[in-house]
Amino acid sequence: MEEKPVGIIGGTGLGDALAEQIAEAELRDIETPFGRPSDSILVGKVGQNKIAFLNRHGKGHKLSPSEVPFAANIFALKQLGVHTVISSGAVGSLREEIKPGDLVIVDQFIDKTFRRQSSFFSGFGAVHCEMTEPVCERAGAVLLETAERIDVKAHRGGTYVCMEGPQFSTRSESLMHRGWGGDLIGMTAMPEVKLAREAQICYGLIALVSDYDCWRKQKGKKNKQTLLKEIIENLQTATNNCLKLIKAVLEGASELVCEECRCRKSLDLAVWTADSEINSADKEKLKVLFE
Repeated sequence: MEEKPVGIIGGTGLGDALAEQIAEAELRDIETPFGRPSDSILVGKVGQNKIAFLNRHGKGHKLSPSEVPFAANIFALKQLGVHTVISSGAVGSLREEIKPGDLVIVDQFIDKTFRRQSSFFSGFGAVHCEMTEPVCERAGAVLLETAERIDVKAHRGGTYVCMEGPQFSTRSESLMHRGWGGDLIGMTAMPEVKLAREAQICYGLIALVSDYDCWRKQKGKKNKQTLLKEIIENLQTATNNCLKLIKAVLEGASELVCEECRCRKSLDLAVWTADSEINSADKEKLKVLFE
């Protein structure tokens, strides 16, 4: 059977660092029924694993979270044969114990986005994917086990509140998110998680904590330049640890692509529309999702 690449989604800093580790690297320009993805996809090998890296925000971090073509990104990776994605993204912490610079292997989400395409199946029919456990348990276990093995601090589980942005939260909103049970606040995980499930892709997310969200008042008076410098340093620490973790996972012996995983069967009972009522052209357009 042809080797399936592992998809990696991240930001510019992670991509630039990861590119140095990739053998047999080549850029692939992909067209999808949902337009072009954020950027060309870098395909190559790390260890024994073939990978496909996608820069979520595009070259030079041009795309704001609301402008990221999430549907095109996930579809493009599936077209390349990706069945497992390891994603990463910066977040703020809503909990004292989750410190700036830490990593979190996220397992739950609260979706507050409203401007983004959250399904591939608009106009196709009624398709309802189960989302009780929104990320791949197997992929999360591999990330956690590897983090422990290489001594990288990674919290086990956490609820990610995904807001629309691009503005940050007010303090009242931040306190509300804590009251909801949120552990992290960010702008990029949704609808990426939902689309991965619709594409029958195993999905794991590493959250990179850049700072505490505004629920926590700053101790002492610091000017904006000092605060920004601290945030950048925290994010760099988290990015370095994330790169170390991803590299160890890709070079390790753990199986990253498992065709028997429940994520790979997420459409089995999801299509409620009678087959006779689904347009044949739509079936052809979206057939890669069912593979």
